Amino acid sequence: MNTVEVKTTSGYRVQIGPGLLGKCGRYILSVHTPCPLVLVTDQHVDSLYASQVTSCLERSGFQVRKFVLPSGEGAKTLENYGHLLQFLAQVGLTRSDLIVTLGGGVVGDLGGFAAATYQRGTAFIQLPTTLLAQVDASVGGKTAVDLPQGKNLAGAFWQPKLVLCDTQCLNSLPRDVWADGAAEAVKSAMIADAGLLEDIAQGALETQPEMVITRCVQIKAAAVEKDEQDHGERQKLNFGHTAAHGIERWSGYSIPHGRAVAIGMAVITRACVQRGLASETVWQALKKALDRLDLPKDCPAPARELAEAAAVDKKRQGGQVTLVLPERIGECRLVPTDLAALEQFFQDGF
Repeated sequence: MNTVEVKTTSGYRVQIGPGLLGKCGRYILSVHTPCPLVLVTDQHVDSLYASQVTSCLERSGFQVRKFVLPSGEGAKTLENYGHLLQFLAQVGLTRSDLIVTLGGGVVGDLGGFAAATYQRGTAFIQLPTTLLAQVDASVGGKTAVDLPQGKNLAGAFWQPKLVLCDTQCLNSLPRDVWADGAAEAVKSAMIADAGLLEDIAQGALETQPEMVITRCVQIKAAAVEKDEQDHGERQKLNFGHTAAHGIERWSGYSIPHGRAVAIGMAVITRACVQRGLASETVWQALKKALDRLDLPKDCPAPARELAEAAAVDKKRQGGQVTLVLPERIGECRLVPTDLAALEQFFQDGF
């Protein structure tokens, strides 16, 4: 098992290894005394892991109530957020109790947002079960729900007290869901670790998932520690995401987040090569990793749609949005870009 310490305002551990769900009660006791808790999960994960986790928590003295969301990105709504808040109140949860999220990024985002706002802040713990959540979404304290106008437009920063990444959960993932998380691992390598990108291109995600997840968490932790509220350095973690959010919105969220991020990274990198801001070798290294993981590279959405989506993105500041542009493998820079110039920039990457 590997451990990464995240040194934010309220620091916490991220533990990565096999079999952690079956020991979750013991680990949670190291950060919280026995208490009533609400386990937030979705319909799919409920059938796979909720019984095991509930039994383990109850053996450790916790009193467990369960709230089950529909599966999929479409569940991350204000309506479901409201239903969860009402459930927390109905079961009498107090701010000294605990919320535990068990599932992928949707469950973690929505459950974390409820934790951030219920009684002005309730402790929560993340048990991420997807590769995407383990390498990215469960770490860093960003919680949110979607609005019809765009992704993650209502949310809060609220750090968990503990994150347990059970790598055995990855064995139950369909290949397409696994690939969504793989795209975020590629993103981490592109912004901070050329060696990791080559490892991924050589198959390390399949053969050494604990190593790759640990390195991705270390990369994210380093960025979050420097910029917890996402005003500067942390924005590099958004590589590919400005275009990705537009692709997701254009598709009615039928294109999953990871695939949209893969396309977004490809669009931005090709645009940088086209404009002489990066060498062809940068694109070829990214392409090699994406091809290894069977991730898409071509954008189905018009460039105008991506630019229009950026205009309502939460990262917009006035008439600009900050793009994350790769200069070399493992090194990116932040470039404020006028909204009026975005459509052509995206078009150059098609």
